[in-house]
Amino acid sequence: MRDALHAALQQAFTEGQATLQRGDPDAAYAWLERAHILSQRMPLRHAWSHWLMLRVGWQGRDWREVLGQLPRILAALLFSRIWVPVGNSGRARVSAFAPMPLSEELQRLLDQ
Repeated sequence: MRDALHAALQQAFTEGQATLQRGDPDAAYAWLERAHILSQRMPLRHAWSHWLMLRVGWQGRDWREVLGQLPRILAALLFSRIWVPVGNSGRARVSAFAPMPLSEELQRLLDQ
């Protein structure tokens, strides 16, 4: 994995898990959405981002998020190398099939 992408992804997962443990769902989702976008072409890491989002939903008793993450975990494992909606945040509140715009920074990381 490219160094800058690897470092950014590791930071996103680390911060996402730390904010999850602190009980800050908004910050956790922000970091995990970033991790999701950066890991979309990596099946295990992609699934891990969805698992962590499921945990944030569980912690906040957001059953829509919990139920929405279950099929996304499976889809991440099965389809990440075939097709992904680039830039999709991974949250259950958005279509799992909708591409979303990328920031310049994320685009640069993914293009390396």
